[in-house]
Amino acid sequence: MIPNILSIAGSDPSGGAGIQADIKAISANGGYAMAAVTGLTAQNTTGVRDVALVAPGMVAGQIAAIREDIRIDAVKIGMLGSAAIAEAVAGALAGLEAPVVLDPVMVAKGGDRLLAADAVAAVRDRLLPMATVLTPNLPEAADLLGGAEAGNRDAMAPQAAALRALGPSAVLLKGGHLSGADCPDLLETAGDALWLEGRRHATRNTHGTGCTLSAALATGLGHGRSLAGAARMAKAYVAAAIAAAGALGVGTGHGPVHHFHAMTTKETTA
Repeated sequence: MIPNILSIAGSDPSGGAGIQADIKAISANGGYAMAAVTGLTAQNTTGVRDVALVAPGMVAGQIAAIREDIRIDAVKIGMLGSAAIAEAVAGALAGLEAPVVLDPVMVAKGGDRLLAADAVAAVRDRLLPMATVLTPNLPEAADLLGGAEAGNRDAMAPQAAALRALGPSAVLLKGGHLSGADCPDLLETAGDALWLEGRRHATRNTHGTGCTLSAALATGLGHGRSLAGAARMAKAYVAAAIAAAGALGVGTGHGPVHHFHAMTTKETTA
């Protein structure tokens, strides 16, 4: 059965991040993508120019319409923008029996803030306890914990544990902001910590990697994979999408990853 995956996130008109990236990642990994839009952005590969949030009632209405008609096998939550939208999403998802992947989108790749400072508490208090897995990068983890950003593996471990103590069943703390040739992620679950290793690719084409990873992870969970299995699959998928991004010619800044790299490779070798 093809899993139905709901993405709740903002729109990126350049196609590299947000809802657009989620739909591509879900589709590339064998899911049926659905989307509840939380906000519109005016952005490209060089940065975000403007953000217009959707009314919280409309966000909740989109989710309610889907729930009334369509089976939801997993949910990915991305950009929320405001405390009111975070509250609306929490209420709209109440009672849903499906894995929830929460990607706490706070700052865009170019440094533009996508979550109001007063909304961090709402995300932490209302949505973290609902999450099957939280997928922050190191700056987002520091923001949620109100502390300093981890600068090495030793500092990542206690932060992942502290984040899980806030309510999510598991935490996938992404180490892409560390320096060096490696790009390790830490999966923290009850009584267990698993390092997912990976090498860093020297490229500017990393726009939307967090969105892509969380959407792929949600799709893996929707397929019935274990959390560790889905996390490994998602990390391998994103790594391959980054490695193949040079085949694209999109923008002059941080370009997108190649979501459909596997399909392109098959067509080229056919």
